[in-house]
Amino acid sequence: MHDEVADAALRALRGSGRSPRRLLLTGWFSFHDGEATAGDVLAQAHMSAALARAGVPHDTAWSPGFRPGALSLETADPGAYDTLLFVCGPVYGPQVAALHDTFRSCRRLAAGVSVVDPADPAATGFHTVVARDGTGAPARLDLAAGAPAGSPPPVAGVVLALGQGEYGGRRRHTEVSDRITGWLAGKDCARVPAETRLATGDWRLCATAEQFLALVARFDVLVTTRLHGLVLALRTGTPVIAVDPVAGGAKVSAQARALDWPALVAADALTPRILDHWWEWALSEAGRTAAACHSMG
Repeated sequence: MHDEVADAALRALRGSGRSPRRLLLTGWFSFHDGEATAGDVLAQAHMSAALARAGVPHDTAWSPGFRPGALSLETADPGAYDTLLFVCGPVYGPQVAALHDTFRSCRRLAAGVSVVDPADPAATGFHTVVARDGTGAPARLDLAAGAPAGSPPPVAGVVLALGQGEYGGRRRHTEVSDRITGWLAGKDCARVPAETRLATGDWRLCATAEQFLALVARFDVLVTTRLHGLVLALRTGTPVIAVDPVAGGAKVSAQARALDWPALVAADALTPRILDHWWEWALSEAGRTAAACHSMG
C-alpha cells in the first residue's frame, strides 16, 4: 500500500516502452527559494529508493540553500536527462511551471503531488501526473508515509537565558547563547527550544510548572544556561549540560555544585570540544544513570 504512488510512477515511466536513460528527481526541495520540508525529503528518499530498485539511473536536484555544493537546478544540464520526475507538494505556480521550459526536451512526470488547479500551466505541463489528491480520484497515500528512514537521533531541549541584567559587565549571555546554538546546529539531534517562563495566554508557552516538567521529561538531553533548566531537568531525570553565562560563575555554577552535577561549563571555557565531551557523556549510560539519581518522579 505504501508503494502505490511509487509503483504508479514507475509504470508511467515504462509507459513509453523504454526505461529512462537518466532521470532528474526534483521537488520543492529543489528550488532556490523553495522549502525542504521533512515530508518532501522523505518523499524524495522513497522515490529515489524505488528508482534504484527498478534500475533507473537518476540524480536529485537540491536547493543550494539546503544542501550547498550538491547538484541543483542551476547546475544540472538539461541535456544530460531524458526524464524529469517531480515529487511531493502542490504542482502550481511559476517555479514549477518554469521546469517545463527549462526541461522541455525531457519527458516530465509528477508523482505524489497535490493538484490545486488542474488548468494551471504548472500542472498541465507534465506529461503524466500521479496525484495524491486534487483530481477527483480517490486519494493516494503520501510518499513520505512509507519512506525509508534511519534511526531517530536524540531530542535535545534548549533553555537559554538572555536577560539577567543584574550581572552587569559579567554578562556573557549573548556570546554564550550564540556559541551554544551554533554548536547545536551541527549536531545530529532534534532541537526543541523551551522556556521556563509560564503564561496562560500564549499557546507557545507552558501554563503550569507541571506542563514544563512533562515537556522536559521527554527530552533525551537538555542544554541550558538557566538555573531552573538545570534543576528541573535533573528533577525529571533528564541529563543536562549546564553552561554558566556569567563570567567567573554565578548561580548556575553554584547550583551545579549543590547538586553535585559534573556537566557544567564556564562561560570562559566554552568550546565545541568541551560541549561535545559532555554531550557524549549525557547521552551515555553513565549520564542517564547520574541524572536518574536526581529524579523525584
